[in-house]
Amino acid sequence: FRRTLPHMLGIVVGFPVMLALVGLGFGGILARYPAIHAALRGLGALYLAYLAYRIATARRPDPESSHAPARPMTFVAAALFQWVNPKAWIIAATAIATFASASGTIARQAALEALVFAAVSFPCVALWAAAGANAGRFLRRDTTLRGFNVVMALLLVASIAPMLREP
Repeated sequence: FRRTLPHMLGIVVGFPVMLALVGLGFGGILARYPAIHAALRGLGALYLAYLAYRIATARRPDPESSHAPARPMTFVAAALFQWVNPKAWIIAATAIATFASASGTIARQAALEALVFAAVSFPCVALWAAAGANAGRFLRRDTTLRGFNVVMALLLVASIAPMLREP
């Protein structure tokens, strides 16, 4: 876990910077064309629901197909990796499109989203690293893994609720 700290901090700094910059560039388009914003918000919600479905129905990975690197990434490598990570791009675009309001200032909202991601990401990434280091002991049984995946999927679906309240 301790050797993973630079990697975790790289994510904590790198992704919010990316999110803010994506929001600033993408935000201008959304502010100028509210219909695009509404469409992307809907698509973002559908994508998150799809991810929840995939999580809920995921099976145990094949241990022979897992080739994890021997050492965690450095701080700089993890921060820069956000820019080539397709999941990070999808999360950034989805977060801006789904949770930013067309009625507000996109730059302010992008900065707020980046701050929220920065504040929340270290505890989440640290929990992820700790859980990953110890997950094998707790998720050995398929029923336990399935229950865990269903709870994670339900939490993801619950994250969509705030955007459904907005017009």
